[in-house]
This record gives sequence, structure tokens and C-alpha cells, in this order.
Amino acid sequence: MFSKRIGIDLGTANTVVYLAGQGIVLNEPTVVAVTADDNRVIAVGKEAKEMLGRTPGNIIALRPLRDGVIADYTVTEAMLSYFMDKACGKSRFFKPEVMVCIPSGVTQVERRAVLDATMAAGAKIAYLIEEPLAAAIGAKIPIAQAAGHMIVDIGGGSTEAAVISLGGVVVHHSVRVGGNKIDEAIANYTKKKFNLLIGERTAEEIKIAIANALVGEENSASEGQRKMEIRGRDNITGLPRTIELTEVQINEAIYPTLLNIISAVKGVLEQTPPELASDIIDKGVVMSGGTSLLKNLDKLMTKLTGVPCHVAEDAILCVARGTGVALENIELYKRSISRQ
Repeated sequence: MFSKRIGIDLGTANTVVYLAGQGIVLNEPTVVAVTADDNRVIAVGKEAKEMLGRTPGNIIALRPLRDGVIADYTVTEAMLSYFMDKACGKSRFFKPEVMVCIPSGVTQVERRAVLDATMAAGAKIAYLIEEPLAAAIGAKIPIAQAAGHMIVDIGGGSTEAAVISLGGVVVHHSVRVGGNKIDEAIANYTKKKFNLLIGERTAEEIKIAIANALVGEENSASEGQRKMEIRGRDNITGLPRTIELTEVQINEAIYPTLLNIISAVKGVLEQTPPELASDIIDKGVVMSGGTSLLKNLDKLMTKLTGVPCHVAEDAILCVARGTGVALENIELYKRSISRQ
């Protein structure tokens, strides 16, 4: 066994890389900066994210994944190659074995694209594992038992809800709504309500700083009072302007998007066999993915579904960790993995 084994959680917002025997070695934004004329990659990850919305005409900073699937094949391949080099070192004598996560609702064509991009980026063998399964393994859920466990993985591009029993996915539902749609909702709200244009980075900063899924009667009087100053460009005069936004206003902006996410969870609960449904009420729903860290989202989900929900520890790293564990114990999980 000379070749290294790498697990990659290829997310719309962040890519996390797990190296067998070492654990998580990389966690970088899924952003690539390329030159406009010859499509040459000049920056990947954190460095490229700094460039979003700030590039001159000859450089384009883009996210090669949209809604959890590959939107730009050549850029994704270059990015995968960069992450593999960074994890394994550039001088690789043996090609690594790579396992990549994909959303459970993807088509055969989208699966093929991920496999091909991974092989082209320099993998010896490429494996695919479904995101909810990897998230469940990473959240330390005993998935091999004959009992129902429900996992909801809310990432940047998609929300995956699945019921898992006996090591496989029984029911799953995927909606292409996640953290990015929440950022969009915030940007649209400031544009409609205040005629202020803001970029996606600013929208994300607002979400992290003051977004709250539950504002109002459940919370103490001090809640709902958090404020933040926003700078952007006035849509009418075209000049820079500063406004103040409150937690309540942001809640108003993002609430419809949160309802879309929760409808995916409800969709799965409605299709779950009764025996497994009783297990889920017992154990509750486990939430993973970066967007599950949104303040009070677990409480809102509990309120609207009637099933206790809680966020897994290290929610952002669950999928990558699960991918790594599956890769290290490939015999145990081989029913749930496709390979090339």
C-alpha cells in the first residue's frame, strides 16, 4: 500500500480533504480564479475567495460547482488536481485512491462528470459515496444497525435529507437550496427594501454575524436586537452608502428559504416507513453541514416538524470525516460505494 488514500467532500461552498491515517488536512473555499483569455488557473481556495467580486477584467473568480454538482468541468478538474497535490505533495510516484462525495439526488451524467474529473485530476481509482451516508458516518451514527436514523446535511448548494438503516439509504430527498440561497435572499432583500446593492461576500458575512432562524416570542427581549452596519452601492445614485440592518429584518429576508430547506425534511418524514419513523422520533434528527450552524435553525426545525433536531459536533467536517472512514474501511461500506 504505497499509494495514499484521500477523501474529498466536494462542496459548493467549501472543499474539505481527508487523508487516510492523518485526518482532515485541508478545508478551503471551493473558488477558483482563472485568466479570462486562456483559462489558466492562478489561484484556488482561500486566495481565490479573496478575489470574488474584486477582480480586474482579465481575471475571473468563480465557483466551479453549482447546487452541489459540477458546473464547470475543466476548472473543477484543475481544482481537484490542486487539492490532491496539496494533500499528497507534488512529487507523487504512486497515484492516490480518491473518494468523492456527491449529493444523493444527482443524475447518472452528473455522477459520471465527478468520476471523470477525479480520474483526470490524477487518481488511480475513484470512488463515489452519497453525501447523507458520509455525513451519517462522520456524525458517528451507527448506520449498520436495523434501526432508522435520519440525517440532514445542509451545505452551501443543496440540502440532503435521508433516512438510513442497515448501512443504506431508505428514503432520501434533496433540494438544491442551501447557504448560497440564503446569501442570495439577503442580497435581494437589501436591494428591494433599501435600494442597496451588496456582493455575495458581504451577504455571507451578514448571515454569519446576525442571521437567526427564530426571532420573536420564543426568545428573550434582548434577542432580535443585534445590528450590523452594511456598506454597498446605492442602486439609484450609484454611490457608496451605509445602512444598518437588524436581526429581525434578516430573519424576514431568509425565512422563506429556511422553509424550503425544512420542506425537504418533511418530504422525507412523510415517506418514511412507520417502523423507522418511530425510531426517528426516539433518536431525533441529526443535522450536519455548514448551514446547519445558522443560529436556532435546529429549534425552528424541531418546531415545524415536531421531531427533536440537534446539530452534530463539527458539523462542517462530518461529510469529509465520514468519507475518510468509509475509505479506510472500504469492505464494510462497499455496497454503498460506486467506483471507477
